[in-house]
Amino acid sequence: MARLVGRRLLFAVPVLLVVTFGVFAIAAASPFDPVKAYAGTAALGADERTLERLRANLGADQPFAARWWDWLTSALGGDFGHSGVLRQPVGQVIAERLVWSALLCAAAFAAAVLVGTALGVLAARRPGSVLDRIVTSLSYTLEAAPVFWIALLAVWLFALRLGVLPAGGLTDTASEQVTFGQVARHLVLPAGVLAVSQLPWFALYVRQGVGDALAEDPVRGARARGLSERTVLLGHALRSGLLPVLTLIGSRVPELITGALLVESVFSWPGIAAATVQAATAVDFPLLAALTTLATAAVLLGNLLADLLYGLFDPRVRFSDM
Repeated sequence: MARLVGRRLLFAVPVLLVVTFGVFAIAAASPFDPVKAYAGTAALGADERTLERLRANLGADQPFAARWWDWLTSALGGDFGHSGVLRQPVGQVIAERLVWSALLCAAAFAAAVLVGTALGVLAARRPGSVLDRIVTSLSYTLEAAPVFWIALLAVWLFALRLGVLPAGGLTDTASEQVTFGQVARHLVLPAGVLAVSQLPWFALYVRQGVGDALAEDPVRGARARGLSERTVLLGHALRSGLLPVLTLIGSRVPELITGALLVESVFSWPGIAAATVQAATAVDFPLLAALTTLATAAVLLGNLLADLLYGLFDPRVRFSDM
């Protein structure tokens, strides 16, 4: 296991270097001017000499490779630079928003895994039944639905039509402090929408895995020994059927991050979505590079976690073979 982690960490270094270099290259080719985005409306009345002086102060007059190298050497020392568009250190921007994005993703992912697994097991128990057809049809429908469409539909139904849940934000408008109850209430809709967007994959994978396991000889032997259907299903078929889901955990991380950005934008959730959009439109090199590096690291860690779980739970797999 230690060798696997070491190899993956060594592999992550060049990947992160290439990703950050690509961010600076793409941002440099963007038609947006970071100096005008930084100056805002003041840039409309500024002369060219003032803009050039501001460009020099921001380092925007340097080649993108030089800016990337300056940012990289500073980042290795713990300094991720200063966000021009948000007027804050990049580390502070991420620290203020990352905890809320992590809370949203963790709650949604846990709900998707638990509910998707339960639906998959129920559908696999009786293939071809009404419940199986309902779960399968609903999963394929939700799988094809864009997450922002589901979010808008949820706002219309639960916030505007029924009025049972808040439409967005972290706390109530009149509240002066953040409380656990308000955060939990405001978390229900965005986490539920994000979970619904991920749930079909787990339901379909578990249905297929458990269905195949029920047809295997060990499960037939357990039934022949007179074990209860509950023991056969949960103790034998589910354990074998969950193995493909472990690999699915890592592969769903990129879409989970992308979906979280859209959900945060719809529900005005104070995560990293707004900062990502602002950094992209304003060509904020330091903030854009840091956020992209963070997302890439999350994807790599998700894949590593999936491999570790697969190696721990499947006796046929050895870490030395990975």
